[in-house]
Amino acid sequence: MTCDKFRRVCRARGRAGPHCCRKQCVNVMTDNQNCGQCGKKCWFSQACCGGSCVNVMHDPKNCGGCNKRCKKGFLPVRDV
Repeated sequence: MTCDKFRRVCRARGRAGPHCCRKQCVNVMTDNQNCGQCGKKCWFSQACCGGSCVNVMHDPKNCGGCNKRCKKGFLPVRDV
């Protein structure tokens, strides 16, 4: 059974996510190859956080990882 024919397959326990992209179950909120929508790829230095590609080395709301705010006084790495 593939999700392109049986959409409910992706909602089963143990599946990667509730969305079907190219016959695979994914979570478009966290999947770097399908970020926010099927086929939208994040760049190498980015992570898919909440359906958006962000650079976790430069984003104070996603400091080193998704949904990790930088501690007070700590700023993410900046290019010089």
